[in-house]
Amino acid sequence: MPQSSIQNPQSVVITGASGGIGLALARHYLERGATVAAIARRGELLQTLAAEFPGKVFCYALDVRDASALQQAASDFMSRVGTPDIVIANAGVSVGTLTEYAEDEEVFQHVMDINVLGMVKTFQPFLSGMREARRGTLVGIASVAGFRGLPGSGAYSASKAAAISYLESLRVELHGSGIRVVTLCPGYIQTAMTDLNPYPMPFILQAEDAARRMARIIARGTSFAVVPWQMGAVGWVMRRLPNWLYDRLFASAPHKPRKQFLD
Repeated sequence: MPQSSIQNPQSVVITGASGGIGLALARHYLERGATVAAIARRGELLQTLAAEFPGKVFCYALDVRDASALQQAASDFMSRVGTPDIVIANAGVSVGTLTEYAEDEEVFQHVMDINVLGMVKTFQPFLSGMREARRGTLVGIASVAGFRGLPGSGAYSASKAAAISYLESLRVELHGSGIRVVTLCPGYIQTAMTDLNPYPMPFILQAEDAARRMARIIARGTSFAVVPWQMGAVGWVMRRLPNWLYDRLFASAPHKPRKQFLD
């Protein structure tokens, strides 16, 4: 894959682009001259972004669970600017869940549908064009929460663990095709999602700082990275703790607040 297209991308697709990491990444690439397909449910916030960068943002207000809507958005964007250099599947939700509550079954489904299947549905429409062009980078935003199951976050941890494995499978499938697959595992990033966490968040980054670091990793084409690197060290230790010790250390950890209904 030509280095210029990954280090200086001309076109980038980003889901979850109306806030948090997605918005920060969109701004990062727009400020460097790229054209961005901004995808999110909150269309009014996408329009605000578009007003800041006239002629550089294509807004698609949709839910990543809707494969048909994503197909239409991808077709429209590619008809205007061609096959994108980078596609970032960033859309995700995080909410506390407990298996003992029957009403949380719906929340589990919601989280898995967005965080895992939403990633699949985001990438799929672009793969044919990327294969033909023999270039392109697919970026999946996973999480260090996928390294081990966190109490009270069964749905979120499971979804991010699934995302990590899915992205690895995709990377191997596309080996030799010219398409790169990058797995990014953020630690704590200052966003509306983390504002609700009732516990200390070590090494927390502002979204803009996280976006700059992620963009550098994407430009290098690194297959797997944790942002910030310090959380990668924490994750390395967590994954190697024996179960008896991990259980004892985390059994009394604070839980993310539950939310019975998600919009």
